[in-house]
Order: sequence, then C-alpha cells, then structure tokens
Amino acid sequence: MNKEEKTNVMRLLEQKKVPYTPHLYTDAPTTVGTEVAKVLGQDEKKVFKTLVTTGKTGSHYVFVIPVAEELDLKKAAKAVGEKSIEMLKQKDLLPLTGYIHGGCSPIGMKKFFTTTIHETAENYDTIFFSAGKIGYQVELAPSDLTKIIRFGYADLIV
Repeated sequence: MNKEEKTNVMRLLEQKKVPYTPHLYTDAPTTVGTEVAKVLGQDEKKVFKTLVTTGKTGSHYVFVIPVAEELDLKKAAKAVGEKSIEMLKQKDLLPLTGYIHGGCSPIGMKKFFTTTIHETAENYDTIFFSAGKIGYQVELAPSDLTKIIRFGYADLIV
C-alpha cells in the first residue's frame, strides 16, 4: 500500500504504533456494512459500523456496533447517562466529524466524543471498522484500540 492510499486513520494508528491490517474493497464501492463484510469475506459480527448521535443535553456520542445490527437508542442513552439520544442528521456528519456517511471511523474525528463499542467486540481477537474513507477498512485487536481512543463497552443493540 503506497502512501497516497493511506487514510488519516491508518496514519494515526502508525503514529501510535498500533498494529493493524488494512483492507481495501475498491472493486465493490458500497457503504452497506453487510455487503462490506461479504466483500471482505468476513463474519458480519466482526465488522463494525460507527454511528454518531446527539443526546438530549446536546452532547454528541459515538457508538460502534456490528454492521448487521441496529442501535437501540434507549440502551445507548443509558450507556452514556443521557435521558435520550437520537441519530445525528446525515448533513451534520461531515462538519462535526470530518467524515462522510459510509466512511465514518471512531478514530481521527475532528474532536473526541464519548465512544462506546458493543460488548461483543470483546469476544474477537480482531474487529473491522472504517478507516475513514469508503472502500477502506482497518482490522485490529479491540485491546489495541485503547492505545488510540478512550471507550467503554456496553450492550447497545436491539
């Protein structure tokens, strides 16, 4: 992989010396997570999507869940101590995070937001998530993710 093909997420991981494996799927440009898992030849339980929400207080939160699952807004709100949360409007994603829909990563957002990962991630040696650009995924150990962002685990899905 040449330097031009690296995303900011990959550069940040390298800067912090976090081991990861890049995965590109340019032959099937899709943002549907279950399709991404198929293209990568991976179990969709190991491939995660990054969702950004807004709490009743106006704070923003990041949730990382398996691609085939749906975020349970009540469980998510409870996990971060909010009365309620709602999904961030798609038009607000790029200005807030620096990422576009389908290329959002929990690493490298414009600023850090409280991040919670679905508890099943702990069951795997490695998980996959967006490298910050459509067509790019990174695979790394959830335990290594702690070297680059702070996060908690919780039950977040319907």
